[in-house]
Amino acid sequence: MSSKFLIALLATALPLSPLFAGPVEDYEAVREEVWEWRLDNNPQLATSVGDRRGDGKLGDWSLEAHIRSIEEARAFVEQLDAIDTTGFSPELMVDFGVIRSSLADAVAAGEHEHDFYILFTNRGGWFSSFASLPNGSPFFTLADYESYISRLNAYGQVNDDGIARSRLAVEKGLTQPCEPMQGLDARIGQLIVDDPTQTPFWGPFAGDKPAAFSDEVWDDLKQRARAAITGTVVPSYREFLTFYTDEYAPNCRDGVPGVSATPGGEAYYDYRVRSFTTTGMTADEVHQLGLSEVARIRAEMEEVAAQAGFDTREAFIEHLRTDPQYYMTDEDEYVRYVAALAKHIDGFMPELFGRLPRNPYTVSPIPAAQAPGNTTAYYEPGSLETGSAGIYRINTTELDQRPLWELPALGVHEAVPGHHLQIAIQQELDIHPLRANGTFFTAFVEGWGLYSERLGIEMGLYDTPAKQMGRLSYEMWRATRLVVDTGLHSKGWSKQRAVEYMLDNTALSPGNIDAEVNRYMTWPGQALAYKVGELKIRELRQRAEDALGADFSLRDFHDTVLENGSIPLDVLEGHVDRWIAAQLAE
Repeated sequence: MSSKFLIALLATALPLSPLFAGPVEDYEAVREEVWEWRLDNNPQLATSVGDRRGDGKLGDWSLEAHIRSIEEARAFVEQLDAIDTTGFSPELMVDFGVIRSSLADAVAAGEHEHDFYILFTNRGGWFSSFASLPNGSPFFTLADYESYISRLNAYGQVNDDGIARSRLAVEKGLTQPCEPMQGLDARIGQLIVDDPTQTPFWGPFAGDKPAAFSDEVWDDLKQRARAAITGTVVPSYREFLTFYTDEYAPNCRDGVPGVSATPGGEAYYDYRVRSFTTTGMTADEVHQLGLSEVARIRAEMEEVAAQAGFDTREAFIEHLRTDPQYYMTDEDEYVRYVAALAKHIDGFMPELFGRLPRNPYTVSPIPAAQAPGNTTAYYEPGSLETGSAGIYRINTTELDQRPLWELPALGVHEAVPGHHLQIAIQQELDIHPLRANGTFFTAFVEGWGLYSERLGIEMGLYDTPAKQMGRLSYEMWRATRLVVDTGLHSKGWSKQRAVEYMLDNTALSPGNIDAEVNRYMTWPGQALAYKVGELKIRELRQRAEDALGADFSLRDFHDTVLENGSIPLDVLEGHVDRWIAAQLAE
């Protein structure tokens, strides 16, 4: 028998991997296992990529499932660490670094009890994210509607598991501080109504019957949806509200609001700093960086105030906070103004990017049940698979606290070229779906959002001193976060001290500052990601401009930064350095 014939016979009789697998094949096999694991454990992620395995499911919120997921992530990290990556291509090393970092972070979080029991902030938790189910669900086929109704019925178990774990948080002293949680009960109460058609969950059935459905099928679907909302969803919200008001709120934390005041809180915050910045920075290093950035931005604000004809920065800020010309009173007019500005910004995108996403975005108010006390705006990702556009959500409550001069910076951050452009491109990249849809690093995503605010300068968006101060105020806002978040959670600051620091340094309205500090108090570390990430991207751009000189292309730089999706900052730095070297070699 010839050797060629033997090889051919083995190839048809046996899988190649056991005989010929190398490190690359080993890694790709583990990566595929991780992706399948993610899809199995996140049914809505599966739906968003067109995989029907998650139909009718919401995932397991039990403590047992959470513990199991950490151990499974640990096993994956061990498998990855056993692989020799010496011969990996630069592209594959990026892939390896992203996936390992994501898994290792889950393992590191599991070293702290807070990760097991703190399931909601003052902005919400499982109960508020579920209210967005209609926006993130496909409604093309009968199977889509069947899956949606089954998920409505599945919410009862999710809610029971969330309450069970939160009840343990009360027992362990891991509750949130009292003051920032005020008003959460009222927001939850807005979802407890007798008429199911007055809930957001009725949205898919509020319009006309799909042409492909018979009247009988459509009537049956609506009847079952009504039964699910009245029999499962609303009672579950009522059950959570009872738990919250009777058990949780009476045991919230008074005194020092920072997480360091909880058992094991100091170590937990140290982890959160590393996790949200994807760096090895300490809380004190972040604090000092914040103080330095605040001083730099404050000097720029003083220059703009002088250009506007004011003697002091404080006088200009007082003018911006109080002059009625900068504020609207009509909610619909405000939405139209924001939408028109967003469309204007769209026109600059081809100048700044060679790659643009296919999926569009829209501008919509934050739902009424979630708006009071919420942030000024946020972004909800869309999905081509589910037929949903991205949503730039704006807060239409308290319009006297939402000046028009902040909207240019807000729009470029939340929509384009910020969150929508970056996330929609990531979903469409020719990379493994685990990275396109299953990894998220806040320092990159929010760092890019803040960097995008600076791109507004190159678009000419800040064409008045008020708008210039709006951008600087937003940058100052993110700089003060470095000081305030670390102050609250590692230096024993009170809420009042944090509020006064932001009032003194930003042009944000008192209402916005109060809401922001409440957010930082209940979501430790997250606010650090923005400025740390933005400074790294700016550093890399300057490095590229210095190295390439007249050959530097801003469009190419932006495409390079975004072409791997969301990645840790050290992985981004290595990737950009390799791009610079390749440009120089050419």
